[in-house]
Amino acid sequence: MYSKKWTIVLGALLAVSMLLSACATPTPEEIIIEVTKIVEGETVVEQVVVTATPEPAAAEMRDNVLHVSFGPGDVPTLDPSLGTDTSSIQVVEELTIGLVRLHEETLAVDPGMAVSWDLSDDGQTYTFHLLEGIPWVRWNGNSVEEVLDADGNVRYVTAHDFEYGTKRTVDPDTGSSYAYVLGMALAGVEEYLYAENWNDLTDEEKAALRDGVGIKALDDYTLEMTFLTKAAYNLNIAGMWVARAEPQWLIEEKGDRWSEPGFSQSYGPYALKEWVHDSVMTIVVNPFWPGIESVPQPIIEEIQFSMLDQSAAFAEYEAGNLEVAAVPSADIDRVKADPMLSEELIIAPDGCAYYYGFNTEKAPVDNVHMRRALSYAVDRTDLVENVTKGGQQPAQWFCRPGMAGCPYIDPHPGFGITSNADEAKAELALHVAAVGYTDDSEISEVQLMHNTSEGHKKIAEAIAEMWHETLGIQPTVTNQEWKVYLKTIRSEDVPTVWRLGWCLDYPDANNFTREVFSKGGSGNPEVGGLNWLNEDFEQIVLDAAVESDPVKRVEMYAEAENILVYEDAAVLPIYWYTMVNVTKPYVNRTYSNHGHDYYEKWSLELEK
Repeated sequence: MYSKKWTIVLGALLAVSMLLSACATPTPEEIIIEVTKIVEGETVVEQVVVTATPEPAAAEMRDNVLHVSFGPGDVPTLDPSLGTDTSSIQVVEELTIGLVRLHEETLAVDPGMAVSWDLSDDGQTYTFHLLEGIPWVRWNGNSVEEVLDADGNVRYVTAHDFEYGTKRTVDPDTGSSYAYVLGMALAGVEEYLYAENWNDLTDEEKAALRDGVGIKALDDYTLEMTFLTKAAYNLNIAGMWVARAEPQWLIEEKGDRWSEPGFSQSYGPYALKEWVHDSVMTIVVNPFWPGIESVPQPIIEEIQFSMLDQSAAFAEYEAGNLEVAAVPSADIDRVKADPMLSEELIIAPDGCAYYYGFNTEKAPVDNVHMRRALSYAVDRTDLVENVTKGGQQPAQWFCRPGMAGCPYIDPHPGFGITSNADEAKAELALHVAAVGYTDDSEISEVQLMHNTSEGHKKIAEAIAEMWHETLGIQPTVTNQEWKVYLKTIRSEDVPTVWRLGWCLDYPDANNFTREVFSKGGSGNPEVGGLNWLNEDFEQIVLDAAVESDPVKRVEMYAEAENILVYEDAAVLPIYWYTMVNVTKPYVNRTYSNHGHDYYEKWSLELEK
């Protein structure tokens, strides 16, 4: 007979064998074990051969790293005060968190570094109550660590850092191209930002202007912001990157280099790990970010950004080296027909507009009839169907359905400019007559400039051909690298016609119509851009910004945009962007409606 001990051992072996065989099906192997038995009262040791299934081989795992591409050209800056472009702002949104945060899908205002806020009775002053215990961090070459002060204490993000960062943005010496947004909204900013004879002012006079800016730390975790008027979008502006906390101690030590790798300090869900200019940038998870509902702790450890043109990036995607990529127009039909790629494709609305601006002070577009002729001659429908092929919608306005104050809620037939060859030729004839030319051959050269990109090049060449066919004009098409281009169109050397896109900062027509095209706005800076001023337009958008009647507000923006795109034809709207992306099936992601992704909400399925 067998002892009870042997019975237990054998049962255990059988159980293990069954468990192993259920997990995987590797090649079985035979093992020899010694078994102790009692035979007729004596202990006997025998060898028994048992067949067991080995443990399955470990599954192949992929790195917890997301690879995406910005597009061609270097990221201009990671300084929140200086960022104006989507690439810069995308990274700033991961390195820092604003007082509030725009939800990427619903566009609702969520808490950010402010856990709550109070609003004064007049609707102009917000008091924000901040998260406590959020440390400033840096990449030390091996890991992310907390930043310490001279006494070895952890530096925590405070209301004073937000006050400093916001006032630094609107300091004339900073040279922020986006400070105008705060100037249009926050009390005391215009007096500071546009102070006369700034270089001749004493330090005391400058300090007084600075103190007059409507932002003040009441204590370490309470911040007060006072706005010029009561407006629904004030809270959105308070959360923008130009009003972020900034490390004063670091900026005073490193100057403009403070946001470069090796120096950068931040406090958001990710930290800057690497930045090889014109090549690649990597951000790494910040283990000290505690996570909140609107900004959770990241799951993906690193995000690596390449700087590739669309075709190169898409080739890298197909090679398995990128997880997300835009689809070039030349490849859209092939992608739609491909059984695998078509499943990875998404075409969806995007909160961005594509337009050409006219330098209204430079011939021949210093005449409104010439500008109208060029705008009428662009067949926007043909452009989006046969050139971009991305499902974009032709545009004659600058705000999309659903935005507060958007004219599309109540369309005005005849407003704006659509393709019309006869109208284009008639306007050209009016231009020739107005400037005293004898025929079209005397028209000055039209220079069309875009930032370097194969997509922008195709659009520019297609529009140039439309102008040639309809108007007999052959423009010169040129391009510049992104960082250089941004400086050019905001200088005295701005070309005749130039391109830009605009992605919403918040869902309101004020953000598109006023903040882009008013004098001092993004597309119409004090120097360069449109070089355009229309007092009626300025007053209408100023009044519409604070109008409480939504129906009347729509009427006002419609009137303003009619001045912008027809009466003065200062801009040539082309189309509303559409997201045309492919994403690997092992990426779990959200899709943004405002042009910036929140990667801390994404994850990867790591097991291949």
